[in-house]
Amino acid sequence: MPRITKETDLQTVITTFEMTPGTCQDLLDALTEAYDQFISKQPGFIAAGLHVNDAQTRVANYSQWRRREDFQSMLRSAEMRERNRRIHQLCRSFEPVMYDVVEAFD
Repeated sequence: MPRITKETDLQTVITTFEMTPGTCQDLLDALTEAYDQFISKQPGFIAAGLHVNDAQTRVANYSQWRRREDFQSMLRSAEMRERNRRIHQLCRSFEPVMYDVVEAFD
């Protein structure tokens, strides 16, 4: 994954998912498949990481895109809309939020 720095004009997206421990692995499998087969191949995609809390009730997804419009285009695609319907069935909620990096620490 690229180094996090505020001297970049990349779009950062952090998506949080809330689920029960029993569906955590299913959600991770669906997200991994989405990245492997579709998201990582979309224009403007740079990198992403999946993070799971100890209780397996939350997943955080950190991704970077060249432009805000690249991320939005991926979300609006027919394939991603279908994948998001399946992902939504595995979790209580999920919310992608776009952020600007204002400070970074090594």
